[in-house]
Amino acid sequence: MMRLMLDHLGLTVSDYERSKAFYAQALAPLGISLLMEPVGQAAGFGQEGKPFFWIETRRAAVTGVHVAFAVDDRATVDAFHAAALEAGGADNGAPGVREIYHPHYYGAYVLDPDGNNIEAVCHKPPLPLTGRHQSV
Repeated sequence: MMRLMLDHLGLTVSDYERSKAFYAQALAPLGISLLMEPVGQAAGFGQEGKPFFWIETRRAAVTGVHVAFAVDDRATVDAFHAAALEAGGADNGAPGVREIYHPHYYGAYVLDPDGNNIEAVCHKPPLPLTGRHQSV
């Protein structure tokens, strides 16, 4: 069993409401939602009752950070990219294979409202085609 090393990650944002709306929409295809706002302008996003991605406004906004969310399939990478662009993010790399990392690295990158590079990545090979309409 692989043990995860990170428990949570937090970013300081310049506009709390704008960033909260952006992340709520951009992370929805990943199954990540807003789970709590315990104090002031701090929002915890996560799954199954466990927030692990936080935004807050206590300090000066952070820029230039790269955060990658691992997903199980390439369709989810595509859905993340579309949702993040619709939420106001800027394209920083359309969904595609990045063989520089490994042959099955499929990722998409979007800049959040503060210019942080947010990525969804799938490390699995593409699903095989099934049915009689396969191309050979």
